[in-house]
Amino acid sequence: MKIGSSKSEAMVLDWKTGTCPLQVHSCRSEMSCTKTILGASCSLCMLSLRALLAFSLCRFISGYSEKERAHNLTYKYPLIDGHNDIALQLRILHNNKLSKINLTHLNKVATDISRLRAGHVQTQMFAVYVLCGAQQMDAVRLTLEQIDVVRRMCTEFPDFELVTSTQELRASAMNKKIACLISIEGGHSIDSSLPALRMFYLLGVRSMSLTHSCNTPWAESSSTFYDVFIRHNNSLTTFGKAVVDEMNRLGMIVDISHTSWGTASAVLKHSKAPVIFSHSSSYTICNHSRNVPDWLLHELKKNRGLIMVNFYSPFVSCKSEANVFHLADHFDHIKRVIGAESIGIGGDFDGGNSFPEGLEDVSKYPVIIQELLKRNWTEDELANVLRRNFLRVFEEVEGVRDYLRWKKPSEEEIPLQEVENPCRSVLQRPSLRKLSSNQSPSLRAEGSLNLLYLGLVLLFSLSLPG
Repeated sequence: MKIGSSKSEAMVLDWKTGTCPLQVHSCRSEMSCTKTILGASCSLCMLSLRALLAFSLCRFISGYSEKERAHNLTYKYPLIDGHNDIALQLRILHNNKLSKINLTHLNKVATDISRLRAGHVQTQMFAVYVLCGAQQMDAVRLTLEQIDVVRRMCTEFPDFELVTSTQELRASAMNKKIACLISIEGGHSIDSSLPALRMFYLLGVRSMSLTHSCNTPWAESSSTFYDVFIRHNNSLTTFGKAVVDEMNRLGMIVDISHTSWGTASAVLKHSKAPVIFSHSSSYTICNHSRNVPDWLLHELKKNRGLIMVNFYSPFVSCKSEANVFHLADHFDHIKRVIGAESIGIGGDFDGGNSFPEGLEDVSKYPVIIQELLKRNWTEDELANVLRRNFLRVFEEVEGVRDYLRWKKPSEEEIPLQEVENPCRSVLQRPSLRKLSSNQSPSLRAEGSLNLLYLGLVLLFSLSLPG
């Protein structure tokens, strides 16, 4: 298409072909001038329309490429997620009967194998959780049952692989498996016993949060729902520090999600290894007690630890509903405060019933990555968030374990008056008097008659002639 050199020349658009084959020469009459103006106006309209279409097409292509970039990133750096409660749902919905379900496709939950694959989740920390009401009763037994269901899940289904080290985790990724890490959610599960903690480690547990929604005798919860083991100005007791020391020695990751800020701060100062918030968000963005204030984030940074951002709507927006923009604000804020190298992801799926729109299950993790890409997060930063930060922390925890190999298992015991547990047995040799007092009246009467009978027999035998 050519444009004449004369200022009075203009192009007349052929609407059928999209070209301007005709030229209108100098305006020799009012009508010809009108045609020229109309032709120029039509040409300008089409140029504007083309520009608008081009802009819209660019926006469409740009959006599509960001979605593809997000999926490519999560494929290249498959996610290590810090917290998932599917084991709790297996107990609630199926009484832990794995033989009755197909874990590849599950209804009524946010987690199954097919959706973990779709979300590019390569390693999942599965929470072993029992209710706080079991603390002074059968918490240890219930915890063992939950460990059993996670171990079975991760050994009976070929897509899963149970791992206990960073070396096994990396090998699992090479083998295209979903690695399973076991994490106890709540220190009440060990019943204030370091030997119980060690036995859990031998069963494959590699992380434990010190509290859940109730205080333990030695650490303080962020929740005030349960009125138990209330202390003042002692958020981590001497025995609590011994628990942290023993976890450092074993190579078990200390998790301070659900702890009070005082307990979290005390742990960060005491622990020899980096610690994690496995599923917590920013208090500045949403002022919920389960979230982490900026001053505590700075202490986490000094510890070289990790905050794995929680997706649960009430922790994200402080409301029952949230969206991806609310969630991305937490990532942005924490990055500004302590940097992307201290951030991970701890979705908390199946631990709550309300998640951001478009992020309702474990298949949707690429959605938050797409939003962070729009906010100019770099590939290197997102690779850290998805995977590398957790690997660094876990490796440093193992490094501290190796450094402390010379230390013997701790024999620290908690004072009985601090436990206040009526179900605890005192291990000592029973006395005959106590045994007698514990007998029923009928048994005591029977025992007395037996003694009287023996006495009469003895007296009769002595009275007989020799």
